[in-house]
Amino acid sequence: MTSSTIEVVNLSKRFRIGALQSSSRTLRDMLVDAVKAPFQKRASRVENTIWALKDVSFAVSAGDVVGIIGRNGSGKSTLLKILARVTEPTSGQARLRGRVGSLLEVGTGFHLELTGRENIFLSGVIMGMRREEVKRSFDEIVAFAEMEKFIDTPVKHYSSGMYMRLAFAVAAHLRSDILLVDEVLAVGDIEFQRRCLSKMEAIGQEGRSVIFVSHDMHAIARLCSRALWLNNGQLMADGVVMETIGQYMGLGENSSAQRQWDDPATAPGNAMARLRSVRILNEAGVVSYRHDIRCPITVEFVYDILQPGKRLSPFMFCNAEDGTHLFLSTDWSNEAVNALDPSYVGRRTAWCTIPGNLLAEGRFTLSPGLSVVQENNNVQVYEPDAVSMTVYDPMQGDSTRGVFGGVYPGALRPLLNWRHEDRVEVEQR
Repeated sequence: MTSSTIEVVNLSKRFRIGALQSSSRTLRDMLVDAVKAPFQKRASRVENTIWALKDVSFAVSAGDVVGIIGRNGSGKSTLLKILARVTEPTSGQARLRGRVGSLLEVGTGFHLELTGRENIFLSGVIMGMRREEVKRSFDEIVAFAEMEKFIDTPVKHYSSGMYMRLAFAVAAHLRSDILLVDEVLAVGDIEFQRRCLSKMEAIGQEGRSVIFVSHDMHAIARLCSRALWLNNGQLMADGVVMETIGQYMGLGENSSAQRQWDDPATAPGNAMARLRSVRILNEAGVVSYRHDIRCPITVEFVYDILQPGKRLSPFMFCNAEDGTHLFLSTDWSNEAVNALDPSYVGRRTAWCTIPGNLLAEGRFTLSPGLSVVQENNNVQVYEPDAVSMTVYDPMQGDSTRGVFGGVYPGALRPLLNWRHEDRVEVEQR
């Protein structure tokens, strides 16, 4: 059984809220406040406090890469600060086993008067590492951060991007057993963000634990297999990453990649036919919520034909997250229709494959149905938004995105063929 590297038990954190004092206060103001203070003390204890975290419990095992999601003010950063020992909890416990590397706000972790080189070694000492251990990782840290020219410059002269590149490189390359990363990756450029995500992925594969806080659901979906959803300081969900993201985004039951109707009486349909299950499969034939943008996605339909005499065929609508209809897929070709036996009664399974490099990154819902072909395609069964999935781009340079790391618009992203030709026009005299 894998031991837990992080154990959080009934963790709570309370903060006192107070109005900022004016800098131009008179002696009279101070005396009035002193008189009022005994009468306001009890009320302030009740009214001027907020629970940033309340009875949060979870465990993380070695090799787990866990995302923490939630709105601003939900307690995500407070949780990371407690895990990093930056602040103490009001109650409960957070037990961490092993060395901890953390990347929190810009401006924490380094001594501003020291150079980048000196801060690397200081960080190692703080983590309990010997100087020789830090030296073995030094060149790799500097290369990853691309800081060769500035490594002997005091950190106080760094830009926020330079600071963050070095801070992440130190946290990721010094041999920490646990890596805590906040949303601060947004400070870096797109290429650096891509390398950071790839590095965190590799850290998890090495058997180390990663806690990643982000508002970027695509990054969470790509990097993490599990997610925690915090809301108003409480743990609302802890589970498979796409299920948790679906709950956070308010998708409810439609965040599932499979639907099954065990009771024929309640299955979508009528006396002619009923839909029994729909599943979204990855390239390995396994039900999956997450799909690599480059790989094909298979949708499996299982349905019962209850009455003979009609040629029934499945169809599927694909919608973007905002409800935009992207396409309708059917198998109504002459060859396919003629192959359907109108006298057949029983269970039938059909598969439809969405090719890789067609959909863009994002969340999509699929609405399956059955229609009578050659009769104005009379619809007999239709289940809107029955299943859903998320498509992510691993950003390895071989998708339509290529090496471009910015915002790539559109709900479709086909990989089209391009040709190039250079021409030199000779000026005619």
